Formats: sequence, structure tokens, C-alpha cells
Amino acid sequence: MSTAVLDGHAADDSSEHDHGPAKGWRRWLYATNHKDIGSMYLIFSLLMFFFGGSMALVIRTELFTPGLQFIDPAFFNQMTTMHALIMVFGAVMPAFVGLANWMIPLMIGAPDMALPRMNNWSFWILPVAFTILASTLFMPGGAPASGWTMYPPLVLQTGDAFPFLIFSVHLMGISSIMGAINVIVTIINMRAPDMSLLKMPMFVWTWLITAYLLLAVMPVLAGGVTMLLTDQFFGTSFFLAAGGGDPVMFQHIFWFFGHPEVYIMILPAFGVVSEIIPTFSRKPLFGHDSMVYAASSIAFLSFIVWAHHMFTTGMPLTGQMFFMFSTLLIAVPTGVKVFNWMATMWKGSMTFETPMLFSLGFLFLFTIGGFSGLMLAIVPADIQYHDSYFVVAHFHYVLVPGSIFGLMAAVYYWIPKWTGYFYNERLGQIHFWLSTIFVNVTFFPMHFLGLAGMPRRIPDYSTQFADFNSIASIGAIGFGFSQLLFVYIVFQCVRKKGAVATQEVWDNPQGLEWTVPSPAPYHTFDTPPKVTAETAFS
Repeated sequence: MSTAVLDGHAADDSSEHDHGPAKGWRRWLYATNHKDIGSMYLIFSLLMFFFGGSMALVIRTELFTPGLQFIDPAFFNQMTTMHALIMVFGAVMPAFVGLANWMIPLMIGAPDMALPRMNNWSFWILPVAFTILASTLFMPGGAPASGWTMYPPLVLQTGDAFPFLIFSVHLMGISSIMGAINVIVTIINMRAPDMSLLKMPMFVWTWLITAYLLLAVMPVLAGGVTMLLTDQFFGTSFFLAAGGGDPVMFQHIFWFFGHPEVYIMILPAFGVVSEIIPTFSRKPLFGHDSMVYAASSIAFLSFIVWAHHMFTTGMPLTGQMFFMFSTLLIAVPTGVKVFNWMATMWKGSMTFETPMLFSLGFLFLFTIGGFSGLMLAIVPADIQYHDSYFVVAHFHYVLVPGSIFGLMAAVYYWIPKWTGYFYNERLGQIHFWLSTIFVNVTFFPMHFLGLAGMPRRIPDYSTQFADFNSIASIGAIGFGFSQLLFVYIVFQCVRKKGAVATQEVWDNPQGLEWTVPSPAPYHTFDTPPKVTAETAFS
């Protein structure tokens, strides 16, 4: 079932290069090799995952019982804001960029990313950006405490940290835009001969769509936060009602960025799952082309649904109806994807290695997040759910068992190709089951808290919410510490402890990346591979 026959020995010849990586710190500081930069993105995102996750544990520890226990309300708000900013911009997005760097050249037969020096710059901006953001915790007035949405006028009361917040967001955006340009140019110009667009793997397709989304919406966020900056320091009144501005306008600007951002964080996970499920079902992906069109439809629709986050702002009835129906329409292409994954598994010779388990966990739990999203899309219901813990439950079901399970599935699937060694399968399955159990213990009770009326972003609550909050806090602590097992598993592979991986790694997987040795050589595809067999992706 391997999708390609290589013309000659393009993959193997690459190991005969007379030059390899530089030694010591210069290899990483001056890196232009897509594998090195991909590895740095993945390591950085893992560090940010634990940094942002530690803030989540501070939040859940405070909420374990009613009353103010450990931290004051101002610091609690700083934790909720920083947790969200770090998880979105520091953990999930860089991790998917790291996967793109590592895998896209291997999957399309390219020797590297198209713009390697810009690739280096796009990574090294990120540690600077997040150092600036983290430093706000130690500034007079503390870190930003206005939520990751940065709504005025609250965000304008931030204190000394405010300009540092804006600058760090700009740096994150610059990094994302450069990464997106690199992905687009690489995919459009450097594919192997005979690999037409519709013959590309789904992971490559979803990243191409994601890159266009990034190019479209990151400048919108940059414009919005720059307007905040001029309101604060240059006497403008874009969002200040006293000067004739409109705070709700910022919500429109932010969510025009914010809703496509949701798909920026989930579309690459769709691509990962679309690679893994066929491999462990031992069948080609059902309806490859329809999956491409569905992903494209989701991306297009994401631009016209932003105000479903704003149903309680006094929007006219006509606007409410438009945004409600356009939001519900996204269920159609999303349903196509879910049913295609199920059809791929139907009557397949399925096995349940760790990547497949995480993909199945993704499929079932992400669907729960999708259903609660449909509930939030209905205007009269949303007025009840808005700013309650039901919303917290919804987006965490999308982002944790969605994006993060997709990332973990990808690491388990490709780490034998990266390191040349298999992970410990037993420990991987334990990690999956711990993560799945604790993620449900954490976030499922929040649906009921929200339906009962508990508002989000509060450090204290009445005793009627105590039991479910205690359960959620226990689940959060369990989930957080379970991820230390993931670090141990990855570390064992990097230290070359485990079974040696073959070139194909899995049982007849699909794709060009399985035609190079394991571990993948530092340089691959000096001669572009010619795809001479009809691929299984079309």
C-alpha cells in the first residue's frame, strides 16, 4: 500500500552527504535544516505546554473548594489570561508548526523548506516573545488580567505590562505569518514530480489551508491590538466610548481573527488523524477528495461566523439569525470528515497501537465538543450558556482531546521515523488511558456547572457548585501529572532506548516519508523523488 515508488535511490543517497549538522550550540542557533527547526518548535511547545499547564493547576487548586484559598482574585485573573495566551500561541500553534517543518518536506519529496533562513527567524522570535510575556508577571500591576480576548476597556487597565503584552502578541503574529508563507511556498513549488495537489497527503492539505488562514487573520489581530495601543498612549478613541469609540468594535475585530484561529488549531489535527486512521485500519482514506473540499469549506465558513461569540452584545435579530445559520452550516463539512474517518475504519483490519488510540479518542471526544458547539450556536440557548462554565467545557473538549490529542497521536506515529527507535507501547497505552480518563473527569462536569449557572473566570463560587468543582480539580491535577509520563516516553526514544524502527515503521503505511530510512537522514531527497505509482491519496 505504500503510495510511491522512488526513481532511483533519492532517499538513501542523502545519507552520503559530506556535510552534516554543525556541532554544539551553533547547530541550533543558526539552524536552517527543517528537521532541526521542527525539533526546536516541538521542544519549545512542550515547555510552554507545561508552563501554561502549571497555571491551569493554580486555577483548579484555587477552585477545589469554595472560598478564597491560596491566591487573590487579581492574580487568579492573571492566571486565566496567561494560561490561555500561552496554551494557544505557545503550545498548540508552535507544535503544529513543528510538525509541519518536520513532515511536510518528507511527505512531498522536498529537500527542505523553501525559505530556510526565514524558517530560523520565525522560530527564534518565539522564545523572545514568550520571555517578554512571562516577564509581565513580575511587573508593577502584574500580568494581563483581561482574558486572552483582551477586551477593552478592561485590558486598558492592565498597568505597566500593557505595552509588553501588545509587543509579544505582535512578535507571535510575525512568527506565525513567516511560518505560513514558508509552508505555502514549499507546498506549491517543491512537491515531487507527478504529485498533483489532489494527490497530496491530507496532513499537507490541511496545513496548506491553515497557512492561508494564518495569512488572512494574523494581520487583523495585529491591527486590533495596535488600535488598543494607540487608545492607551496616543489619544485615539477607537474603543473608548467617552471619546466616541465603540468597545464592541474590538470584539468584532478580535473574533474575525479568533474564530479562524480555532480552525488554525484544529485543521492540522484533522490532517494527522487522516494519516493515522488509514494506516491502522489498513485501508486507504475513504473519500480523500471530499475531505479536501470539506476542509476548504470549513476554512471559508470560518470567516463568516465570528459574531456567534457576540450574541449577547445587542446584535440585531437579522445579524443573530445570519450568524446562527452560518455557524450551524459548519456542521456539514465537519460531519463529512467524521463520517469519512468512520468509513475508513469500517471493515478494516484495525489494530490499536497508541497513535490509533489517540486518534480514536480525538474522534469521539472532539465530536462531543462539536455537539456542544452546535448548542452554543443557537441564539436563545447561547444567551443562557454565554460566559458560563458550559463554554469552558466546550472549548476545552475541542482543544484538549482535539488539538492536543492530535499532537500526541502525531508524536507517537512519527517519533520512530524521527529517532529510529520505537516508543514503549505499554507505557504509551497507559498514557492514553490516563489522559482520556482525566480529561473527561476534568471537563465533563463543567457542562453541568455551566447549565446550573456558574460563571467563568471567577475565583470563588457558592457551595451549590462545590462537588463538581472538586471533581474537575482532581481531574486536572491527574491530567497534568499524566503528561510527565509522555515526557519520559519521548525521552526514552531520543536516548535510543527501545526497539529499532524499520524504514516503514508500521505495517505498509502510506506516504513518501516511509520511503526514507529511520531515523530520517539529516538531508533527504537530494534528487526529487518521482512518484511513479498511482498514489493512494487520490
